[in-house]
Amino acid sequence: MTTTQSPKPPTQDVAVPRLGPAGMLRWAWRQLTSMKTALQLLLLLAVAAVPGSLFPQRPANPAVVTQYIQDNPTSGPWLDRLQLFDVYSSAWFSAIYLLLFVSLIGCVIPRARQHWKALRSQPPRTPRRLSRLPEYGTMTVAAGAALTPDRAIEDAAGVLRRRGYRIQIRDTGTDLPSVAAERGYLKEAGNLLFHTALIGVLVSVAVGGMFGYRGQKLIIEGEGFTNAMLGYDSFFPGTNFNPDTMTPFSLTLNDFDVTFDRNAANYGNPIDFTGSMTVQDSSSDTPREETLRVNKPIGFGGTNVYLIGNGYAPVVTVRDGEGNIALQGPVPALPTDATYNSTIVIKAPDAQPDQLGFVGFFLPTAMVDENGVAFGSDPDPFNPQLNLNSYTGDLGLDDGDPVSVYQLDTTELTQLNGRDLPDGGIVLAAYQTYELPDGKGSITFDGLKRYVALDIVYDPGKAGALVFTTLALLGLIITLTTARSRVWIRAGRHEDGRTMVEYGLLARGEDHSLAKEAIRIGSALTTHWNNGIDTNRQETP
Repeated sequence: MTTTQSPKPPTQDVAVPRLGPAGMLRWAWRQLTSMKTALQLLLLLAVAAVPGSLFPQRPANPAVVTQYIQDNPTSGPWLDRLQLFDVYSSAWFSAIYLLLFVSLIGCVIPRARQHWKALRSQPPRTPRRLSRLPEYGTMTVAAGAALTPDRAIEDAAGVLRRRGYRIQIRDTGTDLPSVAAERGYLKEAGNLLFHTALIGVLVSVAVGGMFGYRGQKLIIEGEGFTNAMLGYDSFFPGTNFNPDTMTPFSLTLNDFDVTFDRNAANYGNPIDFTGSMTVQDSSSDTPREETLRVNKPIGFGGTNVYLIGNGYAPVVTVRDGEGNIALQGPVPALPTDATYNSTIVIKAPDAQPDQLGFVGFFLPTAMVDENGVAFGSDPDPFNPQLNLNSYTGDLGLDDGDPVSVYQLDTTELTQLNGRDLPDGGIVLAAYQTYELPDGKGSITFDGLKRYVALDIVYDPGKAGALVFTTLALLGLIITLTTARSRVWIRAGRHEDGRTMVEYGLLARGEDHSLAKEAIRIGSALTTHWNNGIDTNRQETP
């Protein structure tokens, strides 16, 4: 027998309809406003904020960023191009921020509409077979109890209402009246509250970034500061910042004290930083005394002053070749380790006939090793010492270009002193004077003061961020602790006159307490009727 196969019909390509520009936009909008995308963007925003903790940020401490780039000449400029030193104002962080904002709004509005419709809708109709529900139970009321099916459903509705269910009685006057009940609407309300509060947090952060400002100021003991843009060492205003909104406060650092641990195990570790300050909210207010500590800022009507650093400021007097004072006063030194060994740059642009500059380090407690090299051994100033190299020439301060006060470009300068030069380096203990070679002048170490580094922040969105963060936490707690469940109870009359009651429960989502709720409902019904009732509760897989 020969079997023949008929040829297969030719296949035809499936014609996929074209979305078109409007369809593509609609599809992109649906993808962006989905809950999955919102959660992914929220996670991405958290990951994008990590570099802000790994790398120094320019708004918080520009000097540290500059030093980091100099110490890492290969990777530093690339990190700067990628805006990793300005993470929270970078283009890529702002893009994630705005996409999350739009996604949350597009997510919340439709869900709020659906929730409003659900609140106004009635519980679903009673299923035909309650025994198929995850939790199922039955009751039998003796004929002598005079409990009709309608009366049983009314009583059951009252029990469910007292347990917080929204109920609807159906089919009264028929052979099988029932009541449908549902509760847990607060779960979706908590979910909406959480996502709406996230929008509020984003708006608050945006308000702070637009109308707030942040600045840094270094204040030496005995000196003061008035809150004005020109008084800051570095100032970072918001995009819509108005200088007229600045609180006109002033403060003076009277004294700064650091307590170090003197126990052997933690010798030299700082224990407490205390700044004694005289402050005024405005020029017309009475001065008052305040104490500045770490994590305990001083507030001025929404503007907070934080202590973020401290160090020593050697007091020096520089005389030029003509014997005139070219510089006199404290010069801040930047600490490099826990013992406050610090680098220092001293510039005397008014020196004549040539400008003078000094670069070196300051040791609070100087010691000398067997090779004659000085090193610092303690953070307290038991034996303060300045070790300097001196230079003469044009310091580059008259060109109009911004120059860091903590750096000195020596490439075009003539070195006068140094460890490798015949005159050696400059080593000054307290109250000592060193005469520069070739009659170029002198430098005197007159004393020692402390200074504080302050971070001054005005963030008008901070209060809103706190409120919305609290609401988001509250919404999350409500969502996690509230279960949404449905209950149906149906009653009927048996041929022998007994009233038969059956009930079933169904959870919307995952609810581990559903079995306990079934027990509680059965117990409440038994207690309510409290006569000749036989119960038989069973679980349906």
